Amino acid sequence: MAEASPGGRARPLSPHIWIWRWHVTMTASILHRATGAALYGGTLILAGWAVALASGAEAYGRYVALLSSIPGRVVLFVLMVSVFFHLANGVRHLAWDMGWGLAPPTADRTAWAAFVFAIVAAAGAWFLVAMPGPLP
Repeated sequence: MAEASPGGRARPLSPHIWIWRWHVTMTASILHRATGAALYGGTLILAGWAVALASGAEAYGRYVALLSSIPGRVVLFVLMVSVFFHLANGVRHLAWDMGWGLAPPTADRTAWAAFVFAIVAAAGAWFLVAMPGPLP
C-alpha cells in the first residue's frame, strides 16, 4: 500500500477569474444568469401592475404614469431585452444538452446570435407596440 505523506500534498488552485481572457461564450454565460435575476425584478413589476389594477383607477393611473416615464421605459426595454436573451440562450443550452453546437466556433456564433436576437426582437416588439392603429 502507498503511504500517505506526512503533511499532505498542496491542493491545486483554480485559476482566478482575472487570468482568463474574456470571450463571448463567457459573457453569454454571465449574462444568462444576470438576465435570469433581472426577470425576477420584472415579475415584481408585473405584480405591482396587477396590484395597481386591483386598487382602482387612481392607483393604476399613477403606476402606468411611472412605467411611461423615461426611466420606466428604459427599465421596461431592458427587461424586454432580458426576456429575449434569456429565451435565446436557453434554447442554446437545450441544444448543448442534446450534444449540438458544443464546438468552440459554433458556441461563439450562437452566443453572438443570442445577443443580436435579443436586441432585434426587443426593438421589433417595441416598434409593434408603438405603431398607431390596429395591427394588419
